[in-house]
Amino acid sequence: MAAQASGDPTPGPTVITDPDGIGGLSSETISYGRHRHQQMDVWWTPDGMTRPGVFLIHGGWWSSGDKRQMTAITREYADRGYTVFNLNYRLSTEAAWPAQRTDALAAIAMAKKHAARWALDVTNFVVVGFSAGGHIAASVGTYGNGMAGLKGVVGLSPIISPLRAYKDGEETLDPYKRKLRSAAVRLAGGCAPKGKCSRVWASMEVAWHASAKDAPMLTVHSQDEFVPPVQSQLLKQMLGKAGVAVTTWSVPGIGHSSALYRTPGVAERVQEWITSHLG
Repeated sequence: MAAQASGDPTPGPTVITDPDGIGGLSSETISYGRHRHQQMDVWWTPDGMTRPGVFLIHGGWWSSGDKRQMTAITREYADRGYTVFNLNYRLSTEAAWPAQRTDALAAIAMAKKHAARWALDVTNFVVVGFSAGGHIAASVGTYGNGMAGLKGVVGLSPIISPLRAYKDGEETLDPYKRKLRSAAVRLAGGCAPKGKCSRVWASMEVAWHASAKDAPMLTVHSQDEFVPPVQSQLLKQMLGKAGVAVTTWSVPGIGHSSALYRTPGVAERVQEWITSHLG
């Protein structure tokens, strides 16, 4: 069943992020569904002003990772004046695709429904994902024909095409590419992209769902990482045909996901892109 963002948000474990109030920030952990991983940390400035939103989605091969690894980045965006939602989601070891996209959509719906609680401007937010989280973020961006209020999607080393990752990992000595191939199979429920599983693999392909009202995207890759820039080329082509702007950017090296984000100049450029789309 799809996670539903209904009723009041359910408090999760308390997160103490600014105990002395130095930054003027408030935070709490909220459950947006019944599963233990359907939770998000929310950081906001309780000054009576509504603020643009940033939704962060962690990576981890779809099968691991936790929002805790995004805490520092969450704080950075909160300090910049955004209301920030740092998401957990059901892992592929717990539920097959599209559960991960469903969870991200449910978290966004919960945030919109209770926007006044967190001073969120529901007409002005972005989704930022890292690696497997970049795949989820981009899939949110191409779900349906646009989402009200979504002004942009950013992917750091995003797996735009699990099919491409599956093929790239077939005959290679690169252990990361081989692991990504296996991770994509696990995400699809344990089966290869043929026969009865063809539909779920098609659902996982971000570029195949491009629509004219989708949000613009920024994707960033290292030139020699195991999720190469070619992953974003089809997305740029397909969204471009629909009239949606996609900016693809690559930097030298092999840095992946959070390591790529910490490469000098990358975080600053991502922040500039977000600012230009949120104001």
